[in-house]
Formats: sequence, C-alpha cells, structure tokens
Amino acid sequence: MATNANCWGDETEYDFNDLTAKLNQYLRLRTNPVAMKRFSTEADLDAIPKLRRPREGELMATDQIVGQSRWIGYTIGVTMKNLMGQQCGAVVGLTARDEEFLDGKRFHGVWYGDLEGSAEHQREMSCAPHGDYEALVTSPLISGRIDNPDICLIYGTPGQMITLMNGLQYRNYKKYTFTCVGESSCSDSWGNALKTGEPSMSIPCYAERKFGGVQDDEMLIALPPKYLPQIVDGLAALSKNGLRYPIPNHGIDKSPMASINQSYG
Repeated sequence: MATNANCWGDETEYDFNDLTAKLNQYLRLRTNPVAMKRFSTEADLDAIPKLRRPREGELMATDQIVGQSRWIGYTIGVTMKNLMGQQCGAVVGLTARDEEFLDGKRFHGVWYGDLEGSAEHQREMSCAPHGDYEALVTSPLISGRIDNPDICLIYGTPGQMITLMNGLQYRNYKKYTFTCVGESSCSDSWGNALKTGEPSMSIPCYAERKFGGVQDDEMLIALPPKYLPQIVDGLAALSKNGLRYPIPNHGIDKSPMASINQSYG
C-alpha cells in the first residue's frame, strides 16, 4: 500500500520498526523516537487511529504533546485552539509570527534583561513557514499511526548524540552546524528541521524539561525520516570497526596507543 507523502514529498515506505530497533541496538536509547506530522485541516485528524485530543478548554504546550507521545505512547492531535499561545504554534507553522510575537514584550524581564534582546530572540527563532497546515500530530514512530512523518525526534545523552552523528556522517560526509536560541530551543530542533529539512540538534530548554519531561542529561535531534537509514547503516559500519556506544573509558593516565593501533592499524 502506498504511503502518503510528508511535507517534503517523500512517499517512501520506511520500516520504522526495524529502523527503531537498530537505533536502540546501536545507541541504547532511553525512549523510542517520536513522529511529528502536520495536516492541512483539523478534519484530517479524524482518519488517524487511536488519536487523542486535549480536553476542551485545556491549553497545552507543544513540549507536553511531544512528551506524552514519547513517555506514555499517546498519539495526539492539536490545533492552535489546543495550544497555550503563539510561541508554541509559530514554531511548527500553525500560526504566523505577528507583531505581538516579534516585539519581545512577553519575554522582557523574564529571560532577557532588555526589550531589545527579548525582541531579537523572537526574531532569531527558527520557525516553520505558516499557511499550509492547521493541525499537528505526534505519535511514537513505531506506532504506525502516522504513515510518513514530516520529522522524527530522537532524544539522547551527549554520548549517544555524537555516536548518532558519526553514523550520519559515515557516508556522504557533511559538516553540520547547530544553533542555540536559548529559551524556546524547540525552534533549534523541530522548528529548524521543519523549516529547512535538515537534521537539527538542540540543547532542550527550561520549558522542554519542565513541561515535556526531557531529562537533565538529554539532547534532542529532529530530522526528516529519509536520514534514518543512512544513520543506521553508518552505525552498523562503525560497530564493525569497534566504535560502539557506550564508549568505554580508556583511562586518563595510560597511553592511548594500544587503542589507537586497534582502530587505525
């Protein structure tokens, strides 16, 4: 059966169960990846099996929506009426960044000590384009309820993340540069990935940790699903070379030459 395209026009039928199993094999992830996909209309949500919606009148943060999919396994659909405000909706392209968003007044004196810096933060946030989507769904990637997500969210420790990047860069090498906008760092991860279609890594912010259940030792990478096979293939090659996670500590007072010779010959 053909897979519905995601926002990048990708109709590939990925085996997400196999890809997730291999990510867990090589990285020993704490939780499975989360799928995120946007839909043109709220009515599109009716076709998604076992979909949950926030209770009427209950305003949620997008961090919480993602966290519930990640930790509890829920498939959740939201529109702007379910979100706590522009800050959440604009990042994923459900609403525009208007003057009230860009003036920075809401963050002034809270996260930034002057209005100019607060406004600059709002301008620097990487947000998906607005206009094409009315609804957003998150779900465990292995649930199969989102047939081909726009992006996948993978959480891990710094050691897991650098190993993942090593796998990504094993073939078709490319240098990646990631940003840190500060608070609202979901814009550095899923916002930027939805905007550019590129892997986007971030240090999750206060809100993601307070409301989304992100742990103190975790980072996040968001990427379109087309990158997952490349990562898994790279991790497999690294594993054959003896370069695996967790990375054993060689010791700081012993010559590294034995280990170096084993890897490089």
